[in-house]
Amino acid sequence: MVLRAAVSAAPRQLLSVTDGVFLTVGMIIGALIFKAPSTVAGATSGTAEFLFAWLLGGAVSLCGALVYAELAGRHPDTGGEYVFLTEGLGKGVAFLFAWSRMTVIQTGAIAAVAFVFGDYASEILNLGAHSSAVWAALAVAALTLLNFAGTLQSKALQKTMEIALIACLVLFSIAALAIGGSPVKETPAASGSDGGSFGFAMIFVLLAYGGWNEAAYLAGEVRDGRRNMTRILVTGVLAVTALYLLVNLGFLAVLGHGGIRESKAVAADVMRAIAGEKGALLTALMVCVSVLTTINAAIFTGARTTYALGRDFRLFRLLGAWRETGSTPANALLLQGAITLALVGAGAATPDGFNAMVAYTSPVFWTFFLLTGVTLFCFRFQDRKRNKPPADINVAFYPVVPLIFCATCAYMLYSSIDYVRNPVFGPKFGDAVLAGLAIMAAGIPLYWVARKK
Repeated sequence: MVLRAAVSAAPRQLLSVTDGVFLTVGMIIGALIFKAPSTVAGATSGTAEFLFAWLLGGAVSLCGALVYAELAGRHPDTGGEYVFLTEGLGKGVAFLFAWSRMTVIQTGAIAAVAFVFGDYASEILNLGAHSSAVWAALAVAALTLLNFAGTLQSKALQKTMEIALIACLVLFSIAALAIGGSPVKETPAASGSDGGSFGFAMIFVLLAYGGWNEAAYLAGEVRDGRRNMTRILVTGVLAVTALYLLVNLGFLAVLGHGGIRESKAVAADVMRAIAGEKGALLTALMVCVSVLTTINAAIFTGARTTYALGRDFRLFRLLGAWRETGSTPANALLLQGAITLALVGAGAATPDGFNAMVAYTSPVFWTFFLLTGVTLFCFRFQDRKRNKPPADINVAFYPVVPLIFCATCAYMLYSSIDYVRNPVFGPKFGDAVLAGLAIMAAGIPLYWVARKK
């Protein structure tokens, strides 16, 4: 029934600007706002540099959002980066991206965030020796089925969870600022505040901001996508930047820069200072809601690339089925869920499922992020060569903004590979990095097979 419906079915423009902003915010806000501040504090010299890192992360993300706004305005179609890479660098690069996103980038990211959900859900109800993996698998399966049921159902849940999460974070921050605490005296970080240390901090800041690009996959389902994608991307990034600054100000008010650096669970320590031991349970619930919003939005957008791959290559034509009932890429969702569950199982066999999935996905992710930024320069060059008029949406301060974005992507690609040399991280998760790169490379011969078909 799915395949028969797909013959005449196509994505419908069911999403408003508000829906797009909620999905964008949901993709960005995740567990890292509860995990990253300690690492960032440890790599910065004081409060000012700590806050500057978070502000800079928002500024870099805004540069990327402006680049993606022009790209989405030029090609407002379901598929996001897949469409941009197809038009800018050719079908071969786009195929390799779609293959990597299906097997490494998106599925690995969903699995990573699902492990964070599992860790915090286990604090509420432990399910045994592999409790975290069991909770992770349950979350992936349940939200995949919800998205399979329909776009309207998944976006309604997204709005509900987002409203609850934002309200919790705002109340949490205001309470922390109002009540305060006994901040630990600020002392310089052990490694100082050199550029390398600050750069290490930015790795985790940008990870916390990651996900805004997912809005580009909604372009084909947003009403008046050419005009509204800029509003969605810019509003989403600005909203998260303001929220992250507010949350970190709350952390500083209670623990101080030194206390954040020494904390292993900064949000839990802040809640413990405000509300006692019962605050730990409230923190676990808040983190669970946060992570579920991220998983739901990632599942929603991830399947759109796989759908575009199936639409363009006969070898994967079953994945190009669009289910009229519910308006969803049904087969793509089911395959994405199956791969993610397999990665959850693989991650459960490692010392830390979350870190294993980050190592698995990061180098591949930043490779294609950089290539997507390059496509904007390709489009501009083609416009000049053909004497085409300017696009409806143009990135501000061209070429400075896209150059900043591309330079950041190149640095993050280097860092995600170089991080494996870390004496603590490398021995445990170096194989995960190699596995991700190997699976990406496997897409090259597969492309030639798909091309012949």
